[in-house]
Amino acid sequence: MQAVSDTFTHTMSDTPTRPELPDRLSIDPRSPHYLEAVFHHDIGIRFNDKERHDVEEYCISEGWIKVPAGKTLDRKGKPLLLSLKGRVEVYYR
Repeated sequence: MQAVSDTFTHTMSDTPTRPELPDRLSIDPRSPHYLEAVFHHDIGIRFNDKERHDVEEYCISEGWIKVPAGKTLDRKGKPLLLSLKGRVEVYYR
């Protein structure tokens, strides 16, 4: 019985540690809110209880996300972003 619990404990400690999810995160490497270590793991974002896959930036404390406005580009060739306000939940998958 002891060997089984030791194996379980050993397996649980082998999982890689994930960095804590920040309050604000951006996928743009030039942004001051970009954190490369977080992107080594799969992140899920729920906005107003719906899963979103097109989020470019979020802020949990202020309650907003930024998403691309269709195929519209700004003058620098980057997607034009819309800010949406609501409840933001971020988690590792």
